[in-house]
This record gives sequence, C-alpha cells and structure tokens, in this order.
Amino acid sequence: MNLPAPTISLGFTAERFPAGVHICQIFSDDDERQDALLAYLQSGLEANERTSCFSDKASAPIVAEHLAQHGMSFDERCACGALTLAPTREVYFKNDRFDPERMLEVLTKYHEDSVIQGYPAARVIGEMTAEVQHVPGGSRLLEYESKISLLLREHPITCVCQYDARSFDGAMIMDVLKVHPLMVIRGSVVRNPFFIPPEEFLGP
Repeated sequence: MNLPAPTISLGFTAERFPAGVHICQIFSDDDERQDALLAYLQSGLEANERTSCFSDKASAPIVAEHLAQHGMSFDERCACGALTLAPTREVYFKNDRFDPERMLEVLTKYHEDSVIQGYPAARVIGEMTAEVQHVPGGSRLLEYESKISLLLREHPITCVCQYDARSFDGAMIMDVLKVHPLMVIRGSVVRNPFFIPPEEFLGP
C-alpha cells in the first residue's frame, strides 16, 4: 500500500503542500512581505527543516525577535546550521553578476547537504531585487526561474520567490508569473493560470 507523501506547512497559509513547491509572492506592501517571510522561516524551523533566507529585509535582529516570541533561539538555530540569513546581493549577484548556473549549483548542494545532515526537508525564501535588471546575466532571470522548477523535481527544496511589484514594471511581473507554478494571493497559495511549464518555456 502506497502511503501519501508527507506535506509541509508554509506558515503563511493554512493549506499544506508537498516539499519542493515553487511559489511566487508578488507584494506591494512591506508588512505583507515581512509577515510571510517570518511565518515561513518559523514554520520551517518548527518542523526541523533546514531553512534559508536571501533578503536584505530579514535582518538578524528582526528574525531573532520573531523566533524568540515563538520559543526559539535564533543563535542556536544559526549555530547548528538549521537557519541561514544572507543579503540578496551576496547570494544572487556574487562578483557583480547574475549567474543562473552558479545559483542552480548552490541550490543543488544545499539540498544534497541537507539530506546528508539528516534534515527531513529544506526550504528557501528569497527576494529578487530590481538590481537584477542592471547586472550582467540579469537578462537570464526568467530562464533561471524556469530551471528551478526542473531542479526541484530532483532536489525538492521548497522555494518562495518574493518580488516587489513597486520595483518592476507590469510586463516584467507578468513574465515572472509565467515561470512559477504557484502564486500567493491575499495569503492563499493558488495554482498560477499564467504558468508555462519549463519544457515549453525553455524549448526552442
């Protein structure tokens, strides 16, 4: 008898999902972004998942205060490797360029190391900033996002990608939606009707 695959909590919605989903959150309110980010980190750590955040908006004091309110030590979670915080530029724009291959390798290794270290699952939340439009390699952003959906089939990291609608034009936001199978709408995660499967998006 085949047992159903275990599901995980994202923290900011009541619905549960299998590990390895690829979600886009388009926000236009700073509180909306912060609330989702903190809830996502909290739920991952409560489930003993390996949890990372790539964002300039998730400073250590803010995350530490939130975790303390829920009975968790920020310092302890960081010291054991369960929680990692890094600024957007440090992760996405290393050497002043955006390199999709390097980023995909980073995510692959993150998952492989998480499995080796015994974590039941791994998750990442990251905010892509408008700087991507002005660095070498930035024109490959949509290719990278589409390839993440392929990567997650082999390495099921749960990924939430945050985009500030105030920093990108409408055409770019629509393009971003095309490469994410799920999207956040008013705190609920829904199937994205604009999604183009990676085999089609990346095809000739």
